[in-house]
Amino acid sequence: MSDTRPTMKPWIEKIHAYVPGKSKGSDGRELVKLSANENPLGCSEAALAALAQPAVPARYPDPDATALRAKIAEVHGLDPARIVCGTGSDELLNLAAQGFAGPGDEVLYARYSFVVYKIAARRCGATPVEAPDVDYATDVDELLGSVTEKTRVVFLANPNNPTGTFLPRGEIERLHAGLPSDVLLVVDQAYGEYLEDGEDDGGMALAEAHDNVLVTRTFSKIYGLAGERIGWATGAPHLIDALNRIRGPFNVTNSGQKAAIAGLGDQGFVVKSREANNRELARFAETIAGIGNHGLRGVPSKANFLLVLFEGRLTAEAALGALAEGGYAVRHLPGQGLPHGLRITIGTPEQMDEIAEILRKAAEAAG
Repeated sequence: MSDTRPTMKPWIEKIHAYVPGKSKGSDGRELVKLSANENPLGCSEAALAALAQPAVPARYPDPDATALRAKIAEVHGLDPARIVCGTGSDELLNLAAQGFAGPGDEVLYARYSFVVYKIAARRCGATPVEAPDVDYATDVDELLGSVTEKTRVVFLANPNNPTGTFLPRGEIERLHAGLPSDVLLVVDQAYGEYLEDGEDDGGMALAEAHDNVLVTRTFSKIYGLAGERIGWATGAPHLIDALNRIRGPFNVTNSGQKAAIAGLGDQGFVVKSREANNRELARFAETIAGIGNHGLRGVPSKANFLLVLFEGRLTAEAALGALAEGGYAVRHLPGQGLPHGLRITIGTPEQMDEIAEILRKAAEAAG
């Protein structure tokens, strides 16, 4: 008998599986989960009501998410024919790489970007390439300087995860203008709804006007529907056609489609969530700045989290332990080159006060 067995492709073997944010301590205790950037307000009552409506589990969902795409188009002023829905935006990010890159090609993104970009590149056999950052922020000149004749896809999270940094419209336009026309620019706006009025990065306008720009969004963050796994993308017809060719045929569930439509119809909840987040984010960032003499530094964020860097005696590992002891799970990021950083989701005012006090006491004790 042969002792051989199926062998992974070498590019798949290089993938380090995605590790989600923890919700339990090392002793198994349930912790307050501020490690996955979920909405502390939950989801809208309209979405909850839609999820409570009777469904027929034996029936496949609408494979084209027709009503959902129509509602997305209505809210964002888009053509529904230029929209595709996915199992979260993660599916669409992976499909973008799969559709336009492969073995021998390069997929480019900035250092300290969303970890899925590297996975998406490896998954289709392409080579992931990291452009240098500038103080934890994406830099357009560094990205453009890293483009080669092998570059096929450029991923840009804006606001960025896990740093929370943001590139304004002019910089996005400059990046696009500097890319070859056969390179796909994917603008990942998972946290786009947290931006204030007037802070739009112009990604959707670029996607409407050009053939090589794809914008992705998700219902997992401000809409509070992470458990339903719903995302969407918009771009030129040939880009949407490519993603439709390779996506799952029934990739968004019946309940997910209904909940997302209802959530889109409750923009009051979106505004409430954005205002609550941005208020607490500013307050928490100010508190962290006040502990700055102990080596703590918050990276300026436009998302629903703050990346706190530990550059003094208090280490990120020690702070992580102190927070877990106090009942909180946050995200430690050594696997993303940030062993000295904790990404802390913005929770309720009471939660953020407790976290700030835990960090203050830990920093003072460290000296």
